[in-house]
Amino acid sequence: MDDIEQIKKDINEIKERNVRVETEKAWETSLFRKVLIAILTYVVIVIFFIFAELPRPFIGAIVPTLGFILSTLSVSYFKNIWIKRRK
Repeated sequence: MDDIEQIKKDINEIKERNVRVETEKAWETSLFRKVLIAILTYVVIVIFFIFAELPRPFIGAIVPTLGFILSTLSVSYFKNIWIKRRK
């Protein structure tokens, strides 16, 4: 394989990697992912509350789920502050 073909191959590999990374980043920031995490968190907490025989598990699970959602949404805010201070 000559140098030009190797360079072309390397460039194609980089392009493929970039597409993969951009897709993964889109997933990480998607509303669908955030809603899915909230739903799964709620379901897991409800199941735990049911097995723990706590009263009103469907209502009780709302509070920790909201806490989790708020904490994950605020992380990006604090991340931006941290990045600005590092520059």
